[in-house]
Amino acid sequence: MKSIQRNKKAYFDYTILEDFESGISLLGDEVKSIRKGSVSIKEAYLRIERDSLEMYIIDMTVEKNPFGTHTAIDTKRKRKMLMHKSQIKRINRQLDEKGLTLVPLEVYLNERNIIKFKIGLAAGKKLFDKREIIKRREFERDKARDFKSF
Repeated sequence: MKSIQRNKKAYFDYTILEDFESGISLLGDEVKSIRKGSVSIKEAYLRIERDSLEMYIIDMTVEKNPFGTHTAIDTKRKRKMLMHKSQIKRINRQLDEKGLTLVPLEVYLNERNIIKFKIGLAAGKKLFDKREIIKRREFERDKARDFKSF
C-alpha cells in the first residue's frame, strides 16, 4: 500500500470511530494526476444522496494534467465513490442515528495499484480535546528534547 495523501487535519478535528475502504469513479487524466500526487483532500467531505443511495466526494481538488486530453475537467467536481449498497445503507443509518459525519482520511494505491480511499465515520472533537492533544504533543516533544541533551 502506497499512500498518496493523508488528511492529518481530519485526525485532529474528529474522533474517528470506524473506517472504510472505497473506490472512486475518475476520468483518465484524473487518475494520472492522483498517481503523480496532485490531489488535495483537506477541504473535502462526503455526502450520501438519500434518494439514490450513492456516495459522493465534494470539494476534492485534482489538478489538471498538462499533457492530458480532457481539457474541460472541473478540478473540484463532485466524484462518485464506489461502495456496496449495503455498506452505504449501514453508514447512512449511523449518520442519521448519532449525528456523525463522513470524512476522507487517506488516498492510496492498493496492492493491485488501484486508487482507493480510506473514509472515516467521525464525531467532532470539542475545543478542550484539541487543546489537550496539543499540550500532550508539546510535552512529549520537550521530553524528547531534554532526553537528547543528556
